[in-house]
Amino acid sequence: MKCLVIGSGGREHAISKKLAASPLVEAVYCAPGNAGMKKDGIRLVNLAETEHEGLIEFVRSEGIAWTFVGPEIPLLNGIVDDFQAEGLAIFGPTKAAALIEGSKSFAKELMARQGIPTAESQTFSRFAEARKYIEAKGAPIVIKADGLAAGKGVVVAETLEAAVEAASEMLEHNRFGASGQQIVVEEFLSGEEFSLLAFVRDTEVYPMVISQDHKRAYNGDRGPNTGGMGAYTPVPQIPQTMVDQAVEEVLKPAVRGMKELGRPFTGILYAGLIATAEGPKVIEFNARFGDPETQVVLPRLKSDLAEIIDRLLSGKAVELSWESEGFCLGVVVAAEGYPENYQKGALLPDFSTDPDVSIYYAGVEERAEELVGAGGRIYLVEASGQTIEEAQEKIYSVLKVKNTDHTFYRTDVGSKALVQK
Repeated sequence: MKCLVIGSGGREHAISKKLAASPLVEAVYCAPGNAGMKKDGIRLVNLAETEHEGLIEFVRSEGIAWTFVGPEIPLLNGIVDDFQAEGLAIFGPTKAAALIEGSKSFAKELMARQGIPTAESQTFSRFAEARKYIEAKGAPIVIKADGLAAGKGVVVAETLEAAVEAASEMLEHNRFGASGQQIVVEEFLSGEEFSLLAFVRDTEVYPMVISQDHKRAYNGDRGPNTGGMGAYTPVPQIPQTMVDQAVEEVLKPAVRGMKELGRPFTGILYAGLIATAEGPKVIEFNARFGDPETQVVLPRLKSDLAEIIDRLLSGKAVELSWESEGFCLGVVVAAEGYPENYQKGALLPDFSTDPDVSIYYAGVEERAEELVGAGGRIYLVEASGQTIEEAQEKIYSVLKVKNTDHTFYRTDVGSKALVQK
């Protein structure tokens, strides 16, 4: 069969590459994709993820079996609804179900209704009221834009001044536009964070292996929040009992609640969690694969991804098989200045003679037959090893000898797992 993946980042590169490895798949198309994906034989389609009519026409004319939606914006724009209205198979939540990511206040209401453990919070649209609440609660405290902000709409404020400033930036100075016209102010939770993703069909939940993302820009979890600077799996410091508890107390009640609200969820459900002394608590929900978690989780999936999606779409039972040994690690290389104003045009090194690593391209474009940086997060270098140290050595030894001018990357991805030894 032929498959279409919608999106253009490293996550979509990883999904497309995994689908292309299936014996069931003849060709994988990506719309719009990026120039780096062509190295893995992925066929690019010159259509933006917002061009629903054009995408529908392409699917019909090319005989695409089904479409997989990578990013959140087309989901919240209702691309699944539009495809389904035309009788076309597509994997992802409807616009109504994608609200679990599109509105943090909606997600908080769902969690309250379902008794899902999460941080205490309140939602505000007026700065004066938010300020009063922040001053009453004290710091550290977390300020979140209610809507989508590409992973950058969260401020973990260490001081009252920083919290008040963040609230003011969002509510009074329109920093995130419509996404920040309402904010969620929540208590700061301490503990190890982890990402738990699952394939979901209505109320059926098929959990994936957990991973840990590195949100802060710089080593030691310093600097501003980003879309993610690296990830690894498994996460040995999170016990399996905690993961099992999260499946039962977070994922399953969430999908039951969505169905009860008339918003049944089918697609990838992502729970960003924190392991507290009282058990796992939810930081956020996403309605799709995480980036960069996808780039480390999918290499550990032994089952055929194309077969999984095909079976989910056709109402058949699904079984997942995972690599039980070793670690998978991914390090993001980003443009200087990211996540604020960043430079474009950095020349990318050639990795074709480095068999120990895989490259997933994101913010890139082709110029004079060479790849150059065209976004904040440019590419991710992934490697597997029997230990975290082995995977780190493979990645960092390669990056050390490459030309990484005008870019930066964290050199401590995965190191939290080493502390447990």
